[in-house]
Amino acid sequence: MRKRGAFIVIEGLDGSGKTTQARLLVKKLQRSHNAVYTTEPSVGKIGSFIRERCLYGEKRLDSAVEALLFAADRVEHIQNEVVPALNEGKLVVSDRYVYSSLAYQGSAGLNIDWINVINKHALKPDLAIFINVTPEIVLERLNRKKSIMENLETQRAVRQLYLKFVGKGELVSTDGDLPVAELSDALIARVLKFLERF
Repeated sequence: MRKRGAFIVIEGLDGSGKTTQARLLVKKLQRSHNAVYTTEPSVGKIGSFIRERCLYGEKRLDSAVEALLFAADRVEHIQNEVVPALNEGKLVVSDRYVYSSLAYQGSAGLNIDWINVINKHALKPDLAIFINVTPEIVLERLNRKKSIMENLETQRAVRQLYLKFVGKGELVSTDGDLPVAELSDALIARVLKFLERF
C-alpha cells in the first residue's frame, strides 16, 4: 500500500515572499521527494473567478461573500489537486490555505467560528508555516498593482490574526526579514526535520 504524502502550507501577508519561498521549497524537495506546488486561489474555475473578478476590483466584496467564494474554491482545490496528489504519496506545498480566509476575512470583522464552519471540509495540513514580515515592509516590496487588500490597515489587522494562530500552535512562525536564500535554507531545514518525524 502506497504511503500517504504530506500536506504543507505556506502562509503570509501579500509581499511576504511566500510564493517565492513555496516555489523554492518545492524545487529543493524535488531533489529527494515527489513534491508539487499548488496555490489558493486555485487554478480551478472558482479560483480563476476570484483572481480575475474579485481581488482587483475597485471595491472589496462583502467579507461573507469573500469567505464563501474562498471556501468553495478550497473544496474544489482539495478534491481536484491536494487529495489526489497526497494519495499518490506526493508532498503537496500550498501557497495559502484556510488560514488566509481566517486572517483576511476575520480581520474584516467576519466571525472566526463561522469561517471555520464553512471550511469544515478543509483538510488539516500536516505542517503550516507563517512567514512573518511587518506590514510596512511588505507594502514597500509590492511594486506591482496592489489588490484591494494590500493596504497598511488591512495588512496590520491580518498579521495580528496570523500571530494569534501562531500563539495557538496552529502555525509555525519563521523570520521573513531574512534574505531570500537564507529564508529558503531555513524553510527546507525545518520541513526536512518535520518529514523525518512524519
